[in-house]
Amino acid sequence: MAEVNGHASQSASTERIQIVDDEKTFTSELTGQIERWGLRDSGFNYNIVAVFGSQSTGKSTLLNRLFGTTFDVMDETRRQQTTKGIWMCRGRDMGVMVMDVEGTDGRERGEDQDFERKSALFSLASSEVLIVNMWEHQVGLYQGANMSLLKTVFEVNLGLFGKKQMDGGRTLLLFVIRDHIGQTPLANLQATLVADLNRIWDTLSKPDDLKDRKLSDYFDLAFTALPHKILVPEKFELAVLSLRKRFTDKSNPDYLFKSAYHKRIPADGVAFYMQNIWEQVQSNKDLDLPTQQELLAQFRCDEISAGALAEFNEQAKSQKRPVESGRVVEGLGELMKNWRTRALTRYDRDASRYHKGVYTRKRADLVSVIDSTLSPLFLGQLKNLHKLAVVAFKQDLLNGLKGDNYDFAEVVTKATKKCEETFSTGAKEALVEGTDWNWEDELEVIKEEIRGVADQCRKDETKKMINQIERNVKKIISEPVEIQLSKPSSEMWDSVLTTFKETLAKAEATYLAKAKSFNCTEQENVTSLAALRKRSWIVLRNKIEEQTADQVLLGKLRAHFEEQFRYDDQGVPRVWKPEDDIDGAFKKAKEETLELVPLYSRIKPLDSSLEFVLEDDASDDLANEEFEFSSSLVVLSETKCLDLINKFRRDADAYYVEAKRSTVSSIAQIPYWMYGVLVVLGWNEAMAVLFNPLYFTFLLFGVATAYMIIQLGLTGPLLQVTKSVAGEVQKQATQKLREVLTADAAAPQPTQTDRTSTSRQSSRQSSYFDEDSEIELKERVQ
Repeated sequence: MAEVNGHASQSASTERIQIVDDEKTFTSELTGQIERWGLRDSGFNYNIVAVFGSQSTGKSTLLNRLFGTTFDVMDETRRQQTTKGIWMCRGRDMGVMVMDVEGTDGRERGEDQDFERKSALFSLASSEVLIVNMWEHQVGLYQGANMSLLKTVFEVNLGLFGKKQMDGGRTLLLFVIRDHIGQTPLANLQATLVADLNRIWDTLSKPDDLKDRKLSDYFDLAFTALPHKILVPEKFELAVLSLRKRFTDKSNPDYLFKSAYHKRIPADGVAFYMQNIWEQVQSNKDLDLPTQQELLAQFRCDEISAGALAEFNEQAKSQKRPVESGRVVEGLGELMKNWRTRALTRYDRDASRYHKGVYTRKRADLVSVIDSTLSPLFLGQLKNLHKLAVVAFKQDLLNGLKGDNYDFAEVVTKATKKCEETFSTGAKEALVEGTDWNWEDELEVIKEEIRGVADQCRKDETKKMINQIERNVKKIISEPVEIQLSKPSSEMWDSVLTTFKETLAKAEATYLAKAKSFNCTEQENVTSLAALRKRSWIVLRNKIEEQTADQVLLGKLRAHFEEQFRYDDQGVPRVWKPEDDIDGAFKKAKEETLELVPLYSRIKPLDSSLEFVLEDDASDDLANEEFEFSSSLVVLSETKCLDLINKFRRDADAYYVEAKRSTVSSIAQIPYWMYGVLVVLGWNEAMAVLFNPLYFTFLLFGVATAYMIIQLGLTGPLLQVTKSVAGEVQKQATQKLREVLTADAAAPQPTQTDRTSTSRQSSRQSSYFDEDSEIELKERVQ
């Protein structure tokens, strides 16, 4: 039951009432409704807010979002009026009475502006805060922003309530700019609206005793913007929530319901107070319809304006597509001037004889419509000129930077001047006199854009220059460093660093000479030089790593050991003899070579002035690789040093064993006297061969054959063929013997005579096997 009562109470608190219907009748039920809302005994602890604006601009939706009201909202698929007359509802959980006013400029009422004026004046006089709801594109328009209606309302309000408002009770005009896309800052929109309001205030017909009064004497102005409700709904909801806090949070510095705006009417007297205001508004003759003369002037001036505008639109349409397609139309400014002049001349000729005020007002409206039609063409021409100028600037910049001999600053200056002149000339031609258009802002945007392009190009050229200098550094230091590391000594690193510093000094001088034409700042030069030093050091370090790779460094160690061990002090190769001290020479050469490993392990010169220092945290936009200078000084880690030492020792031991074998072979050689014995014992056989014609012929044939085989390089192939034939013969013989043995095993048992015969045969086969085994053994030995 309590839940039902709570629901009913909540429903009553958000119930809405139509206080003025579309027949301009004020309701008699407002007092009872205020009591049902629970505000009758609130005293001064309440607030009144109203909304004003064109039809279908989302006024009801905005109020529902801000105050939790239940006003009817428009069906977006049917653009029609939803709020008729003036409605009121209490804000949810708030002591606020919210008025939703019928929109202005609705097609349902057509040209009947009587209710628009009266409802606007009523809202202005009775509310503390009047929300003026408008689209962003309406800012700056006279009719679209309801400036003409505001002018009438201000004028009548000043006559009816001006003196009372001076005694107290100001009103806040809160301009809510809808569908704000952000291209035009809110401050600029605010300045436009303030200027328009002050302008119409200055043109008001004020009472004599209020002629010196200003807009700020009666109204405070506030401005806010809301994003597009459909395109960016999340941002719209956040902006509405932020605006709601300005109505609910009294601690907010931008709190809107200030005490200065309160009408000081107790809540139980609000209904009578508002009814009295409506009666004064209804009876005021200044809000009546215009005279018949003015009506005729309005009708004819609108008709003449429409004819002039139709002709103008037909002419302007011809250039709309080319401009929208991105093409710069030659002579567009002259064309627009002619169209504008022709339309205004036609209007002036036919409409100037009607009511002067109407004629002047309608002419201003026509000028506004013409200028609003020409403005997109002008802005599109500026946009196309912008693109054309920037593209030409980039092309001029690229053309000027071709080749090696160019002054970067001069190229940028020439391209910038040409770009600005191209845009300025086209923009001045497109400007139409009598408008408030300007092209200087677009020129500033172009200047900023080409500065960005030039800065990026300068960075690219600087990077390219440093890359080229880096390649030159690599080319210059490559051979000297390789030579110096190939001759290990205690002064090896001194020589390497001396070469590196000389090369780096030349590289820095080259950079500074070229950087002068780039207009680089001191900070940019410092950064680029730091990057150059870092990358040059990395080049050196990579070369050192290349020369200290495992196999390369082992080769250097072996070469040094071999030079010390296998060659004497005069560089003559040693022929080891049994009496030579091989062990001492081996030990000395190995120890001297092992001393080179610690020398290669770290870049450390003997002369401390040659040490190279590089900051680890030096900024380097051109080289992004991770780098730590202190770690780069270590060439070989302890683990790698031990691994190299072990590998070298194995290689050195091989040289030692080889040397020992050479002494053993010299000791084990055949005594010289044996050659004499061989000559004496073989003399007769040699003579027999030499003096026997047959043997001698065979000897010559064999020598000639051997000579031809050696000359033709057939020694290897002949040996291979011989070995293959011998192997095949052996294979076939083995197979045949196996077949014979298999057949013997399958034969019947022999007699005694057969056994004797078989025994003899087996002895012969055994001798064959012995001969085959002997042949195979000889071949293996050979």
